[in-house]
Amino acid sequence: MTAKAFRPDPFFNSHLAGRAHRLKGYTIAIEVFKRNEDFTQDDPVVRIEAGRLRRTLERYYLVAGLQDPIRIDIPKGHYAPSFAWNGTASTRPEIETVREHDEQADRSPSRIRRTALVAFLFGVAGLATLTLWAGDHVIKAAKRAGGAKAPDEPTLVIAPFANLGGDPQTQLYTAGLTEELLTDLPRFKEIKVFGRETAKSLSPEVGASEIRGELGARYLLAGGVRVTGSKVRVTARLLDTSDGAILWSQNYDDDLTSRELFAIQSDVASKVATTVAQPYGIIAQAQTASAPPDDLDVYDCTLRFYAYRAELSPETHLAARDCLESSVARYPTYATGWAMSSIVYLDEDRFRFNLRPGQSTPLERALRSARRAIKLEPGNTRALQSLMIALYFNQQLTEALQVGEQALAMNPNDTELLGEFGTRLAICGQWQRGADFLDQALSLNPGGASYYPGARALAAYMLNDHDKAVSLIRETDLQKFPMFHLVAAAIYAEAGFLDDARREGEIFVKMRPDYISNVIEEHRKRNIKPEDNVRMIASLRKAGLPVPSAEEVEAKLLASAPSPQAPSQ
Repeated sequence: MTAKAFRPDPFFNSHLAGRAHRLKGYTIAIEVFKRNEDFTQDDPVVRIEAGRLRRTLERYYLVAGLQDPIRIDIPKGHYAPSFAWNGTASTRPEIETVREHDEQADRSPSRIRRTALVAFLFGVAGLATLTLWAGDHVIKAAKRAGGAKAPDEPTLVIAPFANLGGDPQTQLYTAGLTEELLTDLPRFKEIKVFGRETAKSLSPEVGASEIRGELGARYLLAGGVRVTGSKVRVTARLLDTSDGAILWSQNYDDDLTSRELFAIQSDVASKVATTVAQPYGIIAQAQTASAPPDDLDVYDCTLRFYAYRAELSPETHLAARDCLESSVARYPTYATGWAMSSIVYLDEDRFRFNLRPGQSTPLERALRSARRAIKLEPGNTRALQSLMIALYFNQQLTEALQVGEQALAMNPNDTELLGEFGTRLAICGQWQRGADFLDQALSLNPGGASYYPGARALAAYMLNDHDKAVSLIRETDLQKFPMFHLVAAAIYAEAGFLDDARREGEIFVKMRPDYISNVIEEHRKRNIKPEDNVRMIASLRKAGLPVPSAEEVEAKLLASAPSPQAPSQ
């Protein structure tokens, strides 16, 4: 759908010449659909066909047409197209030429009437063609396209929530809840969400097979609201449109005597969006369960990234890195892929996973990839997260935490971001605030990455809550992750479990023999404050690790210039 495709077509020419306002429902019904002259609005044929065309256009631009230079829409309540630039304006001169040429066309009444009718005939014919073309063919073509610009990701449709109470107050609430979901869910960039036009055109009772057949979306979010007296119940469910199976359902109960309706509405929408769309959430689990073991499409790379983050092992790191490098080579404008690549590059340095000699340093590649992700999609949560971490380990602490605050403001429901930002805040000295964010991540996503409880255990250790630190570190399953054993050794030593501390310390030394001899600098490059560094090394000394003496540590740390300080909150 390029600018050249518009030139010979009266549908577009009518709009560009200012004649699109003559596309009226009555005229279309009579001349296109052969209705009688006593046609009234009680016959929905024009509205139905226009609605189908709108939804087909939306689906096209959500998948195959994401990078088209021009976007065409049919605004609701109208039958003439609107045009907007969808990217660079490199084709603008050609469109202007079309407009200048068309403004000189014959504007006689017969020409105008004929052009208007042919325009909608084109639209109806285009509907049939585009509907077929934008089905599975488009998705398959997008996957096959070498060097394509946008990957195929899981697609979700939100149906309007049903009014199960029948009263106007409940109807107001259902409309607001649907609107909140349409705002919260698109913030998760690992899925694609059909927009308001599609959602509002659907019935609350729409079936999964209808969504699959007409829109090709994989998932349907639906539900209902009932208000009885002061009691509010929201029911939400996620369906797999391939077979109609209910993947998840949940009831949310609240009381209007304790909170106002709109606060309940916002809270429920936030919980639903987080549960369904977050990393490690319902859609991610469904995709993991259904993906063939040899499927290396782009979303599989996303799943491999989160599998790596859950285990933090060299093996899963390598699988994620190779897959992501392949995906960004195929889709060079895929911001989420660049962001995830940035994080795995960084881990080559901080965890010594799969180092590649002869290339630019991991920190350089991490920062470069993060900035590319931000340039491609400034509001992408994963891109902001990757930039935050890359800046943090490039010793640009103030800038890193500012980016973290920005990302949190844009999507406060993303538990991957909450866990990472909480960890960064804690380690650079804001232990309590970091612990609060980690608690939030664990509450919203108890089945998420294992580094959440591991980082929270470290925060509890630093906050002198040794019972909690031991409890959390025992819950953490990161046996292949060297830093887990270092943190565990410090926690067990300080809590008096010296046998456990020595065991964990021995495991760590075998996995990272180079770390202990350079422990002061290793901690310093992680932005650990000097006094916290002294304390951690003292705990490792109790665990029997061959760390420098207390005098040497204090001489190197406390007598040196202070480490960068985090912005006060």
